Amino acid sequence: MNISFHSPVPRATNEKSRKKSGKRHGGNEVDMDLDDDHEGVVLKDPTIHVVTPAEVITTDTAFMRGHGTYIEEEKVLSSLAGVVERVNKLISVKPLHSRYTGEIGDVVVGRITEVAQKRWKVDVSARQDAVLMLSSVNLPGGVQRRKQESDELQMRNFFMEGDLVVAEVQAFFGDGAYSLHTRSLKYGKLRNGSFISVSPALVQRCKSHFHSLSCGVDVILGLNGYIWVSAHVPESLDEIDTEQVYSNKNKDDITPSDRESIARVANCIRALAQEFIFINDTIISFAYEASLQHALKDMHKKEIMHEIAVEAVSAVDNMKG
Repeated sequence: MNISFHSPVPRATNEKSRKKSGKRHGGNEVDMDLDDDHEGVVLKDPTIHVVTPAEVITTDTAFMRGHGTYIEEEKVLSSLAGVVERVNKLISVKPLHSRYTGEIGDVVVGRITEVAQKRWKVDVSARQDAVLMLSSVNLPGGVQRRKQESDELQMRNFFMEGDLVVAEVQAFFGDGAYSLHTRSLKYGKLRNGSFISVSPALVQRCKSHFHSLSCGVDVILGLNGYIWVSAHVPESLDEIDTEQVYSNKNKDDITPSDRESIARVANCIRALAQEFIFINDTIISFAYEASLQHALKDMHKKEIMHEIAVEAVSAVDNMKG
């Protein structure tokens, strides 16, 4: 039996299924035809335009194609499933599911995968492992001096394979790998908590990605989609024991109620991610309040997770008025 493969064909559209999106650029009115026929899909934000592969984005030849698009018969079509983004006259498509693409200054949570010469390799959900140089970490006790050969011999006393760390992207190497640093006391080894992995596209950029919730739980929202939920960590430098920064031992005073709060917040984040809802500290707090009417052991059920996510979104909408 012969099998033939055909190139994707965009679905037929008509004038009624298009909307004119007029944008001003430099004082000139520019019209952009967008295919807005999304049957069965309800978007809360009308400015979001979701496309599928081979779907026509615009027929206006004034626009330039960017990543995730191609031109065929003087039409700009999408080459992947994602959200249309527009910068002036450049049109690109951001994929719905992709690896983490970082920027300098991003806060990320990662896992040490290898201890190499004067560096650690860190899994940050990117196309390749990030690099944490020995020169980019603080020494125990906050000592400020050049790293010596004795420090290199003790690298596994700082971080070893499997350790979770929070760091900041400080530069890019020539091969595209990220260079991280943990020179601040708010960065470093993670303990006393639970790890959650979500899509990087769901984590919203905020002024701060270190949050202390009213329930006594701290949350670190890594922009790479890795999230850390832990017992409260002191924020004052006077309260931080710099000698214990690289300790592998958890706190002894984590109570059962603290453990339950950590597990409940972690399940709330999973519920939001399951419903593809943007994640920030505000909606996590509302989801936690909505989850209190359910037993912790029931929060893994899909109907309960959906109910918690819906109530959290409704609470955020009511707050915005």
